[in-house]
Amino acid sequence: RRVAALSVAQRVAEELKVPYGREVGAKIRFTDQTQAETVIKLMTDGILLNELQEDPLLSAYEAIVIDEAHERSLNIDFILGCLRQLTEQRKDLKIIITSATIDTERFAEAFNNAPIIEVSGRTYPVETIYRPPQDSDEGDYIEACVEALSEIIELNREGDVLVFLPGERDIHELRRQLEDSPARHCDLLPLFGRLANADQQRIFHPGGRRRIILSTNIAETSLTVPGICFVVDTGLARVSRYSTHSRTQRLPIEPIAQSSADQRKGRCGRLSNGVCYRLYDEQDFLARPRFTTPEIHRSNLASVILRMMAFNLGDVRTFPFIDPPADNAITGGY
Repeated sequence: RRVAALSVAQRVAEELKVPYGREVGAKIRFTDQTQAETVIKLMTDGILLNELQEDPLLSAYEAIVIDEAHERSLNIDFILGCLRQLTEQRKDLKIIITSATIDTERFAEAFNNAPIIEVSGRTYPVETIYRPPQDSDEGDYIEACVEALSEIIELNREGDVLVFLPGERDIHELRRQLEDSPARHCDLLPLFGRLANADQQRIFHPGGRRRIILSTNIAETSLTVPGICFVVDTGLARVSRYSTHSRTQRLPIEPIAQSSADQRKGRCGRLSNGVCYRLYDEQDFLARPRFTTPEIHRSNLASVILRMMAFNLGDVRTFPFIDPPADNAITGGY
């Protein structure tokens, strides 16, 4: 979220031809680049939630835009619930919820049948190639990535490549294997949440050589990496899940939902025609759930209940969540 907030704020300032940090600014944890004259402020969902705690009416704002709402993190669900309550108290507040892959009817209904506005983006056609690995061994998606990248390089077509991997360790492993392949003549750039800010910024400044960006699902939404013509999608991500048996929060690697796969595919149709290699078969894709499970349905509700108490958000049973948690999960949480 932090990378997205900063890069989008800088882009908006550039589009409006104003100096970044004055009329357009960003606020993320430990960094506030806004001033008294700031009129557009980009922030992470966590920062907005903190501001809601200090000012429940959000009186500093005339309009709130919740982007990438389909991600359905706990923070986003808390914010959506608070905004649903606010619609009664602040008739003047404009609330705009945006996403490329969202259950629009469900969201419109939650906000008193709000109007749905479709904005067709300028996207170019993207060819999808299904390329499931030959063996079904665990971890052979790294091999499959190496093969797909070698094929892309042999095509001799220009354009950078964005590879989606489940985790940081996979990024380092794939990078090591690519050093002995035709890809060694390209710039191999990692992209993940814990990466230092300066290294993350390298992604937005293409150099002379072809780039292969090895990323977790951080680049799935919000970030538009310039120059991407090819996407290689392993179809996997690390997903936070609560296990009721062991009472622990885990981070297993799981297949992504169709909406996430479509987001990944859309990363390469921004500036020209693109090609998306999916390292799984089409039947597998069609059998996957349409949307990602909201985080509230895969979290330990103890932390949710504690946060609701700390933020004075009221009772978990009556709070207007878009997808309320089940009663047994709430009981377990208490």
